[in-house]
Amino acid sequence: MVETGNHNHNHQPPPPQPPPRPAPPLGAAIGPAYPPAEQLLQLHYCIHSNPSWPQTVLLAFQHYIVMLGTAVLLATMLVPRMGGGPGDKARVIQAMIFMSGINTLLQTLLGTRLPTVIGPSFAYFISVLLAINDFADSEFTDEHQRFTHIMRTVQGSLIVSSFLNIILGYGRAWGNLSRLFSPVVLVPVVCVVGLGLFARGFPQLGNCVEIGLPMLILLVVSQQYLQRVHPVTRPILERFALLLCVGIIWAFAAILTVAGAYNNVREQTKISCRTDRSFLMSSAPWIKIPYPFQWGTPIFRASHVFGMLGAALVSSAESTGAFYAAARLAGATPPPSHVLSRSIGLQGIGQLLDGIFGSLVGSAASVENVGLLGLTRIGSRRVVEISTAFMIFFSIFGKFGAFFASIPLPIFAAIYCVLYAIVAAIGISFIQFANPNSMRNIYILGISLFLGISIPQYFVMNTDMAGHGPVKTSAGWFNNILNTIFSSPPTVAIIVGTLLDNTLEARHTGDERGLPWLVPFHKRKGDSRNEEFYSYPLRISEYIPTRFL
Repeated sequence: MVETGNHNHNHQPPPPQPPPRPAPPLGAAIGPAYPPAEQLLQLHYCIHSNPSWPQTVLLAFQHYIVMLGTAVLLATMLVPRMGGGPGDKARVIQAMIFMSGINTLLQTLLGTRLPTVIGPSFAYFISVLLAINDFADSEFTDEHQRFTHIMRTVQGSLIVSSFLNIILGYGRAWGNLSRLFSPVVLVPVVCVVGLGLFARGFPQLGNCVEIGLPMLILLVVSQQYLQRVHPVTRPILERFALLLCVGIIWAFAAILTVAGAYNNVREQTKISCRTDRSFLMSSAPWIKIPYPFQWGTPIFRASHVFGMLGAALVSSAESTGAFYAAARLAGATPPPSHVLSRSIGLQGIGQLLDGIFGSLVGSAASVENVGLLGLTRIGSRRVVEISTAFMIFFSIFGKFGAFFASIPLPIFAAIYCVLYAIVAAIGISFIQFANPNSMRNIYILGISLFLGISIPQYFVMNTDMAGHGPVKTSAGWFNNILNTIFSSPPTVAIIVGTLLDNTLEARHTGDERGLPWLVPFHKRKGDSRNEEFYSYPLRISEYIPTRFL
């Protein structure tokens, strides 16, 4: 045997392996991740920047046209039931447009300072119906006397109920409530501000499909597709396509009317489709300045006042959702709690003025005009302030205002299909600041969205033409309040969302709820930009007590 040498084999341990990488979540490697963005980057003009003066004037006129539809629709639905004729209807529209101009100017200067139009609100519809029903069997010398009597009753109810919003606002109660909001609450609240108005979209458009549907298609095609044909057409169609489409379809409706297309149709179709059935041009005065108590001395009845109290509360909830949407579309930070307080307080003062000047309903932030900010990508405050000049001018010079008020309602309904959708989509964007993969958040979002639409739909379906809803107890005032509150999608969404979000595992889920992002904006000096966007103009703040700022 041959002896082999002693070989020393040094067995070195293998090099340490790096720890295995955790598998990326599904979809992480497929495309880019988009970080949360506080401000929309595709806005052309934000709250402080302004287009050129010619564009500003045209955009302001566009805001006037958009807000006009709600005033005309409310007057068309309510004034005939009150016993009013075409002349009364024209004066009511004038009063509502005039007060919209005053309230919008006040709100942009001393309220939220956001580019929001304050217009007549459907929140008061049920309350006015109840007043109409209470006098249905009363005897009057003529129908005009019945109309003025109901108007005086509505005036008195608006005046008294306005103090609820004044107290909630300037007493800072509404601002303290807003501190309970998180992005999980804002999503359903802002969403249903748009989605909850679906009945004013395609269902109204369907009253005259041959006018409404072409308007909807033309607006989408021209504003989104044709603007890409040539660089010159892009800014024109992106900002003014709505005006162009209204003019084209309105002319088309006039041609159909003159050609006799609606001579042998039912009366409701004539009212919706014809351009000569509003009778506003013939009945409106050339010059008429709305003045205090133009319908007579207000009448105060407790039962009607309680119904209006519910409507005032609903208008506050609807305006709050619209303010959050407007802030995002104007490139501003979410409105702080003290700004929401003073805006709701000022809205109460606006409702007081509505009652004094004889408006048919109270005021709230116009959702359709908030959607117009997103459609045009222009959130300039100056544009909305200039639009108040059109509102006041056309409300005083009645013939000119009646000309635009005679636009067929299906044209406005087609516009709403787009504008309400934009506001609803803006609500969805708030989820980026919370955890969208949290089952807790998904549960709250789903319940709040579904009940925010489903509960009001139940109340609307079970409300008769006299305004009586499903709540029927021996206390009429109690019925009026609850039926009004639960007929409002934003109000139901606020109640359900705030209750669930602040009681369901709320203490240990602050990050999931998005509170680290939103809480600093709640405070007056929590974010340095708050003062930039929401401070009073000039040096007004030096003369106002701090508790009211």
